[in-house]
Amino acid sequence: MRDVLYLEQIEQAEALLKPQRIDVLRQLAEPRSCTEVATELGQTPQRVYYHIKRLVEAGLVSQVAERRVRGITEGIYQAQARSYWLSPRLVGRIGLRKAQDELSLGYLLDLMEEVQADIGGLDRTAPELPSIGVSGEIHVRPEKRKEFLDDLQSTLQELFTRYGGAEGDAFKLVVACYPKGDEG
Repeated sequence: MRDVLYLEQIEQAEALLKPQRIDVLRQLAEPRSCTEVATELGQTPQRVYYHIKRLVEAGLVSQVAERRVRGITEGIYQAQARSYWLSPRLVGRIGLRKAQDELSLGYLLDLMEEVQADIGGLDRTAPELPSIGVSGEIHVRPEKRKEFLDDLQSTLQELFTRYGGAEGDAFKLVVACYPKGDEG
């Protein structure tokens, strides 16, 4: 089972975005038959099979085994991944965004879509994927915002200059800085 399956086909999204199928998919974190899933969800095996069939067609679930039960062959199914990540390109852009100003929300959204596509395209079967994720919260008084942003930009520019040669492995560095919404 993969950790993440990046979905780029509209048929996959359509199959996934049904509440009943999400319930079935969660039950298939471990290999199970339609009967076992139906018992857990309080549904008929036929109804569960219908949903599993659609999930298999979309490539979100696979049959991993078969067994004979009272003369009938029963399939054992399992989810393809622990989580599913929908590509923003499934919806596409509605209309044109204004010029890409680094301080605009539109630029940040474009950047996050690019990062998501890059990460979704990584070869997760590779023995080593050197990467790092850092997240934190910084509190800056309004009168210090410009100074903070200037410091952040100069620190990153110094890193780009120091490690920006043409030799070695290429890494993409993305930093997003945005106001935190109210919790609540």
